[in-house]
Amino acid sequence: MEREAEGGTSRVSTIVQTDVPGASLWRRGKVRDVYEAGGDRLVIVASDRLSAFDAVLPTPIPDKGRVLTRLSSFWFRKTAHIVPNHLVSTDIRRFPPAFRERKELAQRAVLVKRCERVDIECVARGYISGSAWTEYKALGTVAGEPLPPGLIESERLADPIFTPATKATTGHDENISRAQLAAMVGTDLARELEQATLALYRFAHAYALGRGLILADTKFEFGFYDGKLTLIDEALTPDSSRYWEASTYTPGGSPPSYDKQYVRDFLTLSGWNREPPAPELPDDVVSGTADRYRECYERITGEKLP
Repeated sequence: MEREAEGGTSRVSTIVQTDVPGASLWRRGKVRDVYEAGGDRLVIVASDRLSAFDAVLPTPIPDKGRVLTRLSSFWFRKTAHIVPNHLVSTDIRRFPPAFRERKELAQRAVLVKRCERVDIECVARGYISGSAWTEYKALGTVAGEPLPPGLIESERLADPIFTPATKATTGHDENISRAQLAAMVGTDLARELEQATLALYRFAHAYALGRGLILADTKFEFGFYDGKLTLIDEALTPDSSRYWEASTYTPGGSPPSYDKQYVRDFLTLSGWNREPPAPELPDDVVSGTADRYRECYERITGEKLP
């Protein structure tokens, strides 16, 4: 399902939902549509849908799906030496026949290995911001574990921390402690998840900093393929990560970020009670958000979005 969105003086085509005749839809998430691809393969298509405060908004963001797909694929290739990932191909000519003539799916669809998902959000934080700052202000802890006193908002932590959360099918994910994680999945897997998450974060933080961006925090999802822990879903995109401009960063307050915070701020100021239906986004918020997603992609990869 395509929709035209205003973009300055031009109209930009967006994809709100996909339907692929001849392919079986496996699952439709808030942003991605997932199709069966035969055997142990899936095709994941990133739409231009945007979710905020656990609601899918009625207004799509131009190029968002392409940014998410291309940036995730970039990071999957960059981090494959740290942990295996589920990426098989981004070339739709290698997809099952039903997808090969769907030109609108190019750059927003990936062929992946079907993995047995670990139902945990694996969050790495190098700076104290967002929900971590809210908890720290109230309790002096993050994910139930104490941090040194006297930290200020958005301050860099002495070492990155691992703050897992349960994956909620509805509502908010719930932060849990590392001890709770170990009780849920076992000590060995909990340790492996933490080590992989922090190794990925440290690598990506250093890489992004070389591009003039600070990776404040990010979340990963993992699964198992052939008995090996495997990175799945997406990686280090503006949907799953908080990026700041390095040249203007100072601790204290909440720095502008290359993500959907622009939309969250609008929704908060609009007076929306966070109950369905969500309001339509005005053109300036749509274009501003699209610009932030595109700039994040271009800064990290060093190339223009085709």
